[in-house]
Amino acid sequence: MKILNKLSLLIMCCTLFMITKTINAKENNPTNVPLLSVQLWSVKDEVKADFTGTLKKLSAMGFAGVEFAGDFGSYSEDPAGLKKFLNSLNLKASGAHVTFEQLNDENFKKTASFYKTLGAETIIVPWDERAWHPEGVVEVSELLNQLAKRLAPYGLKTGFHNHEKEFNEFKGSTYWDYMAQNTTNDVVMQQDVGWTTYAGKDPVSYVNKYPNRTFTTHYKVKLPKGTQGKLPIIGKDTIDWLTLLKANIAVGGTKWIVVEQEEYPNGLSPLACVELSLKGLKSYIDQL
Repeated sequence: MKILNKLSLLIMCCTLFMITKTINAKENNPTNVPLLSVQLWSVKDEVKADFTGTLKKLSAMGFAGVEFAGDFGSYSEDPAGLKKFLNSLNLKASGAHVTFEQLNDENFKKTASFYKTLGAETIIVPWDERAWHPEGVVEVSELLNQLAKRLAPYGLKTGFHNHEKEFNEFKGSTYWDYMAQNTTNDVVMQQDVGWTTYAGKDPVSYVNKYPNRTFTTHYKVKLPKGTQGKLPIIGKDTIDWLTLLKANIAVGGTKWIVVEQEEYPNGLSPLACVELSLKGLKSYIDQL
């Protein structure tokens, strides 16, 4: 009997130990950390030269997804085949950048069907000059609201991606603020934190200002003018990435962090720079 009691006590202690270990592991590795994707524009020349080989390299780096920018290799008319290829690399289509023209009445069904079949979650408009003009920003906001409704049955979100000019002053705030305040909450405000910083704004404050609007966020470095001794690589720049990460997780509703690289310092290749930025980003994730 004593032996059984001791055995029961030992089992109970081991169980408590494992439960405690599991809880600590979850605290040290939060399950709500966004998935990591890469915008393929970062390696556009490599993608054009060797689509399959480049995606294999990005997968090997540790990315969970890719965001498309109009190049699909040999799969431009075969979204099902592309999805199968991505699956073979343990990659997902985190989203894509598309133009308003690709979503007009003539092209809408083809575009929406392609990305639905691909399994993408967001199709983001990356650039439109109307977004920083007094009349144009009204049109852009209305278009985004209309597209959000039309894309919902396809299981797709839409949204807009900023550059620096969206942070020009407009009606006491900025064009970016106008778009956020005049679109529905299901329209993604895909903040490019590099351009936000370059425009002299704080990316963290914009995540906090518009909760649950940064479903996808571009982590890119664009050094402000006059910056010395820094590099356009995550972790070697001026941005408070750890605070931004915490804001994206706690407030932004962020599912995907999309690494983007548009500058390649010290003669490094685009792929090498993407890998360095990914390494820098992971070092901040490890601090959560």
